[in-house]
Amino acid sequence: MSNKIRLAKYIAHAGVCSRKQASRLIDEGVVTVNNRPANHIDHVDEQDVVIVNDQAVKGAAELVYFAYHKPVGIDCKLNKNDPTSLIHHLPTLTRVYPIGRLDKDSRGLLILTNDGDFCNQLIHPDFHQPKRYLVTVDKPINNAFCEKMAAGIPVNKQITLPCEVTKIADNQFSIILKQGLNRQIRKMAHYCGFKVIDLYRAQFSELALSKLNLPENHCIQINKADISKI
Repeated sequence: MSNKIRLAKYIAHAGVCSRKQASRLIDEGVVTVNNRPANHIDHVDEQDVVIVNDQAVKGAAELVYFAYHKPVGIDCKLNKNDPTSLIHHLPTLTRVYPIGRLDKDSRGLLILTNDGDFCNQLIHPDFHQPKRYLVTVDKPINNAFCEKMAAGIPVNKQITLPCEVTKIADNQFSIILKQGLNRQIRKMAHYCGFKVIDLYRAQFSELALSKLNLPENHCIQINKADISKI
């Protein structure tokens, strides 16, 4: 029985990038298998010669997990040519990628790993893990605002899933989401007539930034079980 696996999965297990990003690289024509252009239906194992961007890919990388306290101004795209990129702040040569990005203007807890299967589990709609944010807006909020936000808001041509929203100060609230639409909280607040002036991710699944004693712009290695038990 063959132990060959899909090419994108093989690349992801080798720690090069996520499975989704691997599929993009195959589309871009920068992946070869046994000296020929790769395609999505290729199945490979360690006996095959897999090249990505002129670099040989061999075997599964050791799975690693990091927590990073992201400051405002750092871009989560892993681009070596961008001085603001997250890639310049990682303490590892192993290729890791963020689970659930934070936009450049947001701050707080970011989880990074090369474990593609775990990443897919955490963001899969059936298992999507709660993320807690503390959000400051430009003017005072009331209970009606919290109820409206919690019930669902039109974002990107869909209604957001019900969520937990709690007022914690005149112009600050806590929100717990189980989905991750692009700039979701900012767009939800904007729809309600508010502008977000500070967005801080305090917790991802079972991992709270407050328990890590992790200064801003610092990164530490953690255990998979610290993040989630799934």
